[in-house]
Amino acid sequence: MKDGNAILAEYGVTVFEVMSRLAMEHGSINLGQGFPDDNGPADVRAVAAAALEDQPNQYPPMMGVPDLRQAVAAHARRFYDLEVDWQTETMVTSGATESLAACFLALIEPGDEVVCFEPLYDCYLPMIRRAGGIPKLVRLDPPDWTLPEDRLRAAFSDRTKFVLLNKPLNPAAKAFRRAELQTIADLVVQHDAYAVCDEVYEHIVFDGLPHVSLITLPGMRDRCIKIGSAGKTFSLTGWKVGYMTACPALLQRVAKAHQFLTFTTAPNLQRAVAFGLTKDDGYFSGLGAGMQTKRDRLRDGLDSIGFAAAPCQGTYFLNADIRSLGFEGSDVEFCQEITLNAGVTTLPVSAFYASDGARTNFVRFCFSKQDAILDGAVEKLGAWVRGR
Repeated sequence: MKDGNAILAEYGVTVFEVMSRLAMEHGSINLGQGFPDDNGPADVRAVAAAALEDQPNQYPPMMGVPDLRQAVAAHARRFYDLEVDWQTETMVTSGATESLAACFLALIEPGDEVVCFEPLYDCYLPMIRRAGGIPKLVRLDPPDWTLPEDRLRAAFSDRTKFVLLNKPLNPAAKAFRRAELQTIADLVVQHDAYAVCDEVYEHIVFDGLPHVSLITLPGMRDRCIKIGSAGKTFSLTGWKVGYMTACPALLQRVAKAHQFLTFTTAPNLQRAVAFGLTKDDGYFSGLGAGMQTKRDRLRDGLDSIGFAAAPCQGTYFLNADIRSLGFEGSDVEFCQEITLNAGVTTLPVSAFYASDGARTNFVRFCFSKQDAILDGAVEKLGAWVRGR
C-alpha cells in the first residue's frame, strides 16, 4: 500500500482524543476537553428547530445566509465600532477551524513563513505545514505568559506571510495587552504581512479586561482576517458555525478556498446564530461573568488542595503547576496518574508546544462545566493528594 501524506502522517491521535479515551476507559471526570456540558441557550436552539421546518433545507449561499452575514457585520459595529459591509466583508464557515483552513490554503505559498505563538491549539501546525508554510514559533512561558518582544521580532522576516494570533490564547488563557498588540501590528506593517486572528473566545474575557481586536488597530483594517465562533459564543460547539470578517480583497481570496472545502453550512443553524448575535448586552456580559465564576470556583478548589494556578484572563481553561504538589514527574505522567488513581482527567500543557525548552510542569483544566462536576473533581483530587 502506498504511503499517505508525509506531513500529516507525522501526527498521531490528538492529545484531546487520547486523554478522552483514557477518561472513558476509567470512568474519570473529564476536565480535558474544552467544551461546556450544558445545551446552549434555549431561544437560540428554538430558532434552529423552527428554521429546520419553516425554511429551505437545500444549499444556502456559499458565503452564508444574508441574515447571519448581516448579523456578523452588526456585531462588529456593536462591539468594536467597526463598519463592515456584510456583502463584501463577511463569510460563514463550518466552524472556526474551517475558517483557519481556508485562510491557510488561500494565503500560503510554499516557503512562506507564519508567525505563531505557543502554547498553541493543536490544529495550527499541521494545517500550516500541509499548506506549504513554515511555522516560526514564539514561545510564551508559564506562569505569567509574558510576550517576549525579542523572540517576536526575531520570528518576523521578509518571508513572513502572516501572523496567527489566538486571543485570548488557548491554552495559556492570556488576553494580550493593547501594547503587545500594537507591537504585533507594527511588525505586520513593517514586513508587509497579514494577520489571521482566531478570536473564538472574544466574549469570554475576565476581570474587566477588554477584548481588543487587532483589526481595530491603526493600519490593520486591510491586513486582518477576524474569525469568530458560534460554538464558543453560544456554548454550541457541536454546531460548527464560524464566521469571518476581512476587507474585500482578502475575503475574496479566502472564499476561493472555502468553496472547495465545505462550500456551505447548515442553513437552520446559520439562521439561529444570526438570531443569537442580536441578543441583548446582558447575554454577552453574562457569558463572560458566568465563566469567570466557574474559573474562580475551580481555582479556589485547586488552591485549597495545594495547586498553584497560573493567571487566567479568558477562555475555558485554567493552568496549574504540578510542582506545587511535590510531583516530580512530567505533566504527561501527572495526567495519566490522576486519571488512573484520582478519577480526574486533564491535559498536559507541554502537548501544546512544538519547540524545544517548553516547561513540563503545568496541566490544563477546563472549567466550562457544571458546578457539581467541578466540585466533584476537586474532591477527588483532594482525596488523591491526601493519600499520596
